[in-house]
Amino acid sequence: MHGQHGQTGQHGQMADLSILPQGCRDAIQQSAAPDMMQGMDMSGMMGSMEGMDEAQQASMQAMMEMNGPMMATHTIKDPDLAFHCGMIAHHTGAIAMAEVELQYGDDEQSKALAQEIIDSQRQEIEEMTAWVEENAGQQ
Repeated sequence: MHGQHGQTGQHGQMADLSILPQGCRDAIQQSAAPDMMQGMDMSGMMGSMEGMDEAQQASMQAMMEMNGPMMATHTIKDPDLAFHCGMIAHHTGAIAMAEVELQYGDDEQSKALAQEIIDSQRQEIEEMTAWVEENAGQQ
């Protein structure tokens, strides 16, 4: 069963697609292989986070939240739309990972780079989202 914002994985968990614009979510729902995501539940692949410190857990969580939506975009038939949607998910993950660096990192150079990533990736997400809103459903 597929919801408005996600797709069910093998453990009944939904990949949270809410990080994607509506045009991307619609295209995933309309793809010829909507069940392709079955069995691709990333949480099972990541294993236990037991023994990880807080920074490691935050980094792992950022990756898990990005991977499901990013993988789901590969079910979109239109390559231009799939590219934009996949990159939006990818950039959202990059921002989350950079935020982990800002919160837990000590090196000022790394933290400055993390902030640059956040600023540039947000701008690119805005541009790609505008493209999706203009072009989704027209291909």
